[in-house]
Amino acid sequence: MISVEGLTVEFGGFTLFDDISFVVNKKDRIALVGKNGAGKSTMLKIFAGLQSPTAGNVSIPKDITIGYLPQQMQLTDSRTVREEAELAFAHIHETEKEIERLNIELGERTDYESEAYQKLIDRVTHLSEHFQMMGGNNYHAELERTLMGLGFLRTDFDRPTSEFSGGWRMRIELAKLLLRRPDVLLLDEPTNHLDIESIQWLENFIATRANAVILVSHDRAFIDNTTIRTLEIELGSIYDYKVKYSDYVILRKERRDQQLRAFENQQKKLADTEAFIERFRYKATKSVQVQSRIKQLEKIERIEVDEVDTAMLSLKFPPAPRSGSYPVIMENVAKRYGDHLIFQNVTFTINRGDKVAFVGKNGEGKSTLVKCIMDEIDYEGKLQLGHNVKIGYFAQNQAQLLDENLTVFDTVDYVAQGDIRTKIRDILGAFMFGGEASDKKVKVLSGGEKTRLAMIRLLLEPVNLLILDEPTNHLDMRSKDVLKDALKEFDGTVILVSHDREFLDGLVDKVYEFGNQKVVEHLGGIYDFLERKKMDSLRELERSNSLTSQSAENQDTQLTQNKLSYEARKELNRAVKKLEKAISDAEERISVLENSIAETEAKLATQEGASDASLYTHYSELKTELSEIMDKWTELTIEKEGLTMENV
Repeated sequence: MISVEGLTVEFGGFTLFDDISFVVNKKDRIALVGKNGAGKSTMLKIFAGLQSPTAGNVSIPKDITIGYLPQQMQLTDSRTVREEAELAFAHIHETEKEIERLNIELGERTDYESEAYQKLIDRVTHLSEHFQMMGGNNYHAELERTLMGLGFLRTDFDRPTSEFSGGWRMRIELAKLLLRRPDVLLLDEPTNHLDIESIQWLENFIATRANAVILVSHDRAFIDNTTIRTLEIELGSIYDYKVKYSDYVILRKERRDQQLRAFENQQKKLADTEAFIERFRYKATKSVQVQSRIKQLEKIERIEVDEVDTAMLSLKFPPAPRSGSYPVIMENVAKRYGDHLIFQNVTFTINRGDKVAFVGKNGEGKSTLVKCIMDEIDYEGKLQLGHNVKIGYFAQNQAQLLDENLTVFDTVDYVAQGDIRTKIRDILGAFMFGGEASDKKVKVLSGGEKTRLAMIRLLLEPVNLLILDEPTNHLDMRSKDVLKDALKEFDGTVILVSHDREFLDGLVDKVYEFGNQKVVEHLGGIYDFLERKKMDSLRELERSNSLTSQSAENQDTQLTQNKLSYEARKELNRAVKKLEKAISDAEERISVLENSIAETEAKLATQEGASDASLYTHYSELKTELSEIMDKWTELTIEKEGLTMENV
């Protein structure tokens, strides 16, 4: 399918890939892993034809189709959800005509034993399989199944895409990509915009219906359930493991231990050789031996070890101030936006020391209930916090509350207390702020880096109720391990809003499920909950078969009941239009910056550009501005999503 030979990528004097080679076979399902910045996304861009290597070849047969889902993409708002998804089938009729034409050509030929005839048969077979996988003549049903699998309701199909947040529009793009059934599917962090149920649907799709897949994800459970081969990028090299991720972790540790032993032995040998040279450098009787040792040093191929992995650091919370026995008590809590009911009759108690998860489809009220607990929005019913409850809250917008003039180190040092202050640099290293990165000013950090820094800062504050809203979205696997271990040891209470099953596994002992305007308590861990959900879904399916005709009427009635009053909707629409204009302006600026960055990268790749210091400064400024404007775009789309939900 894809052959990579001698691939080298150099950028600004830094070698990202160094003469690597491997092949991607038909039906391969590959996890591309490595620390942040190792080059995973760059590799996908090269496969997608969006970036060229410095040297080497990537060979892809002409008839092989590639489908690529990046982490970020520009989206249009001129169609309904259904119309946008139907673009995936734009060439289905052309494919059908091509099959007919080739069959006619086959019927006219007589060179049955020739290679050309066999190639023609293979081409017809390939196109026919592709046509059937895309749904054949019944592609509308396939379209609806895919959209619903990714979380859309039938009532969403004819809504304009402009009414949906950036995250939901990314789901539409994912649906289009899956419906096209490319020969090679490239997915870069596809679960970031999905809830648990949609992730499970995508897992099943990849396992049973996709062709070759290469994906990048920090969701361990997802890649373990979808891939059978693991390619690790480390220090410019590729390590190929023909196993799924969980088996790779074991094999990698064995390789890592061997690598460290070899590194330590070589370091000792180098030290001994250098000591000999230093001792006898100026003694004439030893000159021959000294020169021999110097030549040995020059010839030795130095073993490199990724410093990020040389030690697994741990993070411990400061002792939590003691709270009352029941930090959160709710009785008949409800929340409405106008006439639109988010949830009602929410009644439960969270005990001191509980670690609980809030799960459910996006838009069902998880973050809304968190805001009620934080007393940031009004609600109906009784919600009481226990005695001496001190809340530590993490959400995506926490990154915007950091002091941009402080360094990374000072930001953490400001809140750290006691013995923990002696370990600040170790903690920063565990969250990818090692070495010189700890001395960076906050204002030059990317959005993801600011988010990680806000997380570290929160973890060191003396609180007894932690509320974390999607805390793992910007953490790599190693940082997630550090955070998970720290939360396990935390002696306070934790509420986690997350779709990351592997992160929640072994961490939470109670799950609150949001859906159908209710919040249901489930005792046990996340996988206990998911097992029960599968049974519930089957019962729900049996029940729905007997109520199909009734549900169509109920949907129309429900839709009418959920609409806001005319005046409220008018005001809401004005606010949405204003946000849409701001989002559009931000997207235009992002496009300009991305073009400028691409032009600057092209200049840096030349000999003249590589020696121009001012060009690097300009490049850094462009990247910083792009990061800031993308963060702004994220804020605006989240705000628009909130307003759009009120209009559902």
